[in-house]
Amino acid sequence: MSGVDGRGGRAPRYRLEYAWRTDRGVVRVHNEDAVLVDEGHGLLLVADGVGGANAGEVASQLAADVIARRVREQPPSRTNRDAATAFLAAAVQEANRQIWEASGSDAACRGMGTTVVVGYVGEGWLAHAHVGDSRLYRLRDGEVLQITRDHSFIQDVVDRGFFPSLAEARRYGVGQNLLTRALGSTGEIQVAVGAEGFAVGDIYLFCTDGLTNMIPDDWLRQLLGVADADLGGLADALVDLACERGGTDNITLAILRVGASR
Repeated sequence: MSGVDGRGGRAPRYRLEYAWRTDRGVVRVHNEDAVLVDEGHGLLLVADGVGGANAGEVASQLAADVIARRVREQPPSRTNRDAATAFLAAAVQEANRQIWEASGSDAACRGMGTTVVVGYVGEGWLAHAHVGDSRLYRLRDGEVLQITRDHSFIQDVVDRGFFPSLAEARRYGVGQNLLTRALGSTGEIQVAVGAEGFAVGDIYLFCTDGLTNMIPDDWLRQLLGVADADLGGLADALVDLACERGGTDNITLAILRVGASR
């Protein structure tokens, strides 16, 4: 589940490596997460489904399928960041509409939804879009930055100044699994987008909360910062550690590492 970028055409400015994993975890009976990495199209996506029975699994996979189909059928610009982020926002909106319609037409899927965080690789940058509390992190020069901001109740009360940090809110007993946005919750959804310029050595981690609820950010920094780590081994280590620390949810991740072109 790892590889090296090779899309043809102009020689790439960077050498890109990918790895991805999804795991049921220790507690859950089913895996309702989805992960999709298309190296040829520069696409990475993770989604965390919610809903009764297997409906969460349906929602997360539908999000992955719809977004991937749009990217493959009409690839976004690799040179225009604004155009690429607008494309991702539209693709996520389409996935939301299809999940919303499926939820309304099939009683077994009623109330289903999913988070999503998606990235698209351009020429020297990464465009991204997200809804919910699945996250995108970047490791650069030994520092871990959470690029996305959770669409969750606990993040909202911190942003409003009721608590100084997520850790303090959790200590007070604020639940961390209540979403304020998810695909399928309404017919139209607000999608958060952005773009990040590459630097050699960058590592980007897309992940569901089954990973981040188990592994503190400082531990992530230590694991991601191991020089020249095998990317597949790094992905396995992250999953294994999340399971060892309880594995209370499904664990899904995709990793992109930026190296110097050869």
